[in-house]
Amino acid sequence: MSTRGTTSVLLSVQPTRGLVDEKLRVVVANLPPACPVTLHCLHHSEDQNCWEAFGHYLSDNSGAVDVSEDESFGGTYTGKEGMGLLWSMRPVPGSRRGLRLRKMRVDTPMTVLISVFRGHLTEGFREGPPVASVVAERWYMAPGVKRVDVQQRGVIGTFFIPPGPGPFPGVLDMWGGGGGLVEYRAALLASHGFAAMTLQFLDNRIGNRLSDLRMGYFETAFQIIQEHPQVISDSVGILGLSFGTSVTLSVATCSEVARPSCCVCISGSHTYPISTPVFELLKEKSSDATKVWLDEENNLVWRNMILPITTDPAMKVDVGRIKCPLLLVNGDDDQNWATVESAEDIANMMSVAGNRHLLTTLTYPGAGHLIEPPFTPHTRASNYIVMHSQEKVVMLWGGEPKAHAAAQEDSWRRILTFLKENLYIQPPTLAPEAKL
Repeated sequence: MSTRGTTSVLLSVQPTRGLVDEKLRVVVANLPPACPVTLHCLHHSEDQNCWEAFGHYLSDNSGAVDVSEDESFGGTYTGKEGMGLLWSMRPVPGSRRGLRLRKMRVDTPMTVLISVFRGHLTEGFREGPPVASVVAERWYMAPGVKRVDVQQRGVIGTFFIPPGPGPFPGVLDMWGGGGGLVEYRAALLASHGFAAMTLQFLDNRIGNRLSDLRMGYFETAFQIIQEHPQVISDSVGILGLSFGTSVTLSVATCSEVARPSCCVCISGSHTYPISTPVFELLKEKSSDATKVWLDEENNLVWRNMILPITTDPAMKVDVGRIKCPLLLVNGDDDQNWATVESAEDIANMMSVAGNRHLLTTLTYPGAGHLIEPPFTPHTRASNYIVMHSQEKVVMLWGGEPKAHAAAQEDSWRRILTFLKENLYIQPPTLAPEAKL
């Protein structure tokens, strides 16, 4: 879609309705040659906060700016960054501290207002009218994806089923120590042809309280996916982020019931398997100033919490027992968890056990802990409730915006490829009218 401003400037944004991992092309035309303009992106989040990004451009000899091809000379990003208007979004000046942009309702789009302003602006975007604007919708759920609440056999979650008759390969999607039910990644996986169920755990309202994590809960969740009539029962994988990695590895190595076809672990560790009193042990370490501290901006740093990596076999998942392909995704500026050191120890343990050939490790320079789907704005630190103490803090996650954005884009592509190769996925069949 495109729109003309009062000065005949033409702004084109394609597509105006697409998935969140789909690239946008933003083009401005009908400008004078060498005209300075600012491209601005504004998003009003579900928690009533405003996020923005902007780049400074000069039109070419034909009076055009193509964000995918031209360099930004300033703003929230610089250089040739076709998706910089999305991944560099940050809270507008004056916002409260510790915000993180996350989509709560996946049945509605994330809408962004993309505008072009004359001159190179750094503020005052609401004070004067733009010369042209376009609204674009970014979706986690593709048309035809079904969202199904799961509350059965003691398990709480949400199932996302791709369009078409199936059956589909399945994915059990697990997040980290923040708890709650987080749906957007599972919805996006379903949009790419996986029957994905996101699982709620670490919640006092269900049976597996902090002090009572049990393998049976995760085994039952895995079985619910396997038994679904639209799922290929012997083609189910597990994806976990942060503490979800500990759960993923524990299930893959210790369960006699849940036998995943492959596992993806993002920003996690094999230390503290769920067979140990995880949160009691972490609570003990949290009082050690050499393990946990506040940085100069009063952000809580857990980087050293699990260092040095223990040599006690009882305190680590025995990854030598893994029998399926395993993908580890980490950032080398993770300030929340010692993921790189954990990955090295996992590789050593698997080498000794003779299953190192099953392991693929991706380590991204300059990336932090919160490696999310592509073009998600980077969050270096954000509000967090420590699960074992219920203390409200601002947690340091790490990462630098540009490097972290590159890591998110590349890792998502490789995660999807890994899942497709190991779960034997067929391309989803969409009805002709089922287009974003």
